[in-house]
Amino acid sequence: MANPTAVLETSLGNIKIELYVDKMPITAGNFIKLAKSGFYDGLHFHRVINKFMLQFGCPHSRDPKSRLAGTGDGPEGTIQDEHPANAKLSNEPGTLSMANTGQANSGSCQFFINTVHNDYLDWFTPGPSKHPVFGRVIEGMDVVHKIEQTRTDGEDRPITPIRMNRVTVQES
Repeated sequence: MANPTAVLETSLGNIKIELYVDKMPITAGNFIKLAKSGFYDGLHFHRVINKFMLQFGCPHSRDPKSRLAGTGDGPEGTIQDEHPANAKLSNEPGTLSMANTGQANSGSCQFFINTVHNDYLDWFTPGPSKHPVFGRVIEGMDVVHKIEQTRTDGEDRPITPIRMNRVTVQES
């Protein structure tokens, strides 16, 4: 059975993601559950850093100017860290990773798309700040790069808000 996909319909175009439920069932399952509930619809990218990543998923980002954007959790709180032996996936360009606070078991609803190889965020790095990869872009890297190139303010927020209109999941 093939992994499910998600289409991220943004104000700058669509990004299609393969979700690794076969290797990362907790993390990918959490994303799927939130997407199916409509949690991500209407939120904004709240952190965009050129040559690093695009971050999304904070409930406070519904208001793109909110100073709380980047600090919120999903409706069910945090999830358990997931680093299974068969899923030692690196934070390569185009991969989708769980954001966290740097503390163990602090991931929730926020994720980021790597735009370069951020291997220092991988499962093998020392310390608690590991970011599990749970998907990859299979269509729409041009949109990822368009978002990456947007002008940001001093706190890495896009000056012109970039909205997630809708996230839909297709299961095979």
